[in-house]
Amino acid sequence: MTKPPPFNPDSGRGLSTRLDRRQLIKTAGLLGGAGLLAGNTAAALAADAVMLPFANGARPLVTYPQKQALMLMTSRPVQLETPMHIFNEGVITSNKAFFVRWHLADVPVSIDPSKFVLKLHGRVKTPLNLSISDLQKNFEPVEITAVCQCSGNSRGFFDPRVPGGQWGNGAMGNAVWKGVRLRDLLNKAGLEADALQVRLNGLEQGVVPATPDFVKAIDIDLARQPDVIVAYAMNGEALPLLNGFPIRLVVPGYFATYWVKMLDDIEVISKVDENFWMKPAYRIPADPCGCMTPGQEGVKMIPINRMPVRSFVTSLADGAGVPAGKGVTVKGIAFDGGYGIQRVLFSTDGGKRWEEARLGKDHGRYSFRQWEAHFTPKKGGKYALQCMAVNSIGESQRLTGPWNPGGYLRNVVETVHVHAA
Repeated sequence: MTKPPPFNPDSGRGLSTRLDRRQLIKTAGLLGGAGLLAGNTAAALAADAVMLPFANGARPLVTYPQKQALMLMTSRPVQLETPMHIFNEGVITSNKAFFVRWHLADVPVSIDPSKFVLKLHGRVKTPLNLSISDLQKNFEPVEITAVCQCSGNSRGFFDPRVPGGQWGNGAMGNAVWKGVRLRDLLNKAGLEADALQVRLNGLEQGVVPATPDFVKAIDIDLARQPDVIVAYAMNGEALPLLNGFPIRLVVPGYFATYWVKMLDDIEVISKVDENFWMKPAYRIPADPCGCMTPGQEGVKMIPINRMPVRSFVTSLADGAGVPAGKGVTVKGIAFDGGYGIQRVLFSTDGGKRWEEARLGKDHGRYSFRQWEAHFTPKKGGKYALQCMAVNSIGESQRLTGPWNPGGYLRNVVETVHVHAA
């Protein structure tokens, strides 16, 4: 396993965002010199790899600065997936195990937070230039526990297959985010009467000028919700560089495409944004299930939005053996788009019979909710373990996965096959 020295932009466990310049230089060398941002991944390939259960599913395990061994999908831009067993370690996903997804290949490897400025402009009465210190000292700090999930999480399981990053189920994570409410910043600037959306831009750039800048937009009503924050801390520490240091947007309940990393520009606009990353990218069928038939034409499409309800078995891998005649505790996680998990059902026979699983501590409506169930396998028995989550408004997972050309919104009931010996 190739392990470059760790790079920590926070010298302690507090919320200081001061960077050690020697560490900056070291990190630039690790990312650039090792070729990880330039497409040469050989130096970082681990001896171990993970085989995801679909075509071309081999994923080498690699280590990047501030990260433990994660599954490499692409190195330019950086896309790293969290192995599923990590989600069995606790309800909070550690910073070092958190997945990484950038859209453009030119990502800064050094940022001086003392010079960093967040600009807020557009249809506001008073444009603002905010430093990290301004955010930390002049606005009320808030914390929220929320799942960040890539829009394309689980895309590799779509049948027929669709283009795009072929993620397994690990392009997600749950963290405690600390920052300031976006609406407090907007209130400080003062919105004009025609304010309709908020455009969000970060520091990542394309390698060639023709590449569309990664810009996202959210409606003003969503931007003013109290849970939408500009975060400068993650699990009690400064954000890891690859997860958006020094600040990123957090939009709980919504897919991570809106969680803009290295956020440095907020523009209030008076019309619906239709840049490339809003249209045609990240669109879903305007249907309650967000689905359509492969090859279907003339389907109305809308921007992707809230996450559907999902659940997973985390304590057992597909194909695992379990002891016969002994009680087995099966553990897992469930989450949704912010309504909160109300119950999780568990089956050992592929969904013929269901029983109620026991829910763990409630860490908030946007968080993973842990669950567990028990069964006693018989010698030689083969079991198809399934879990089905139901949220507080009665939405549940689907028995068959929805299909759309973007490979989005998968929330099918997953199956883990085990055998007793």
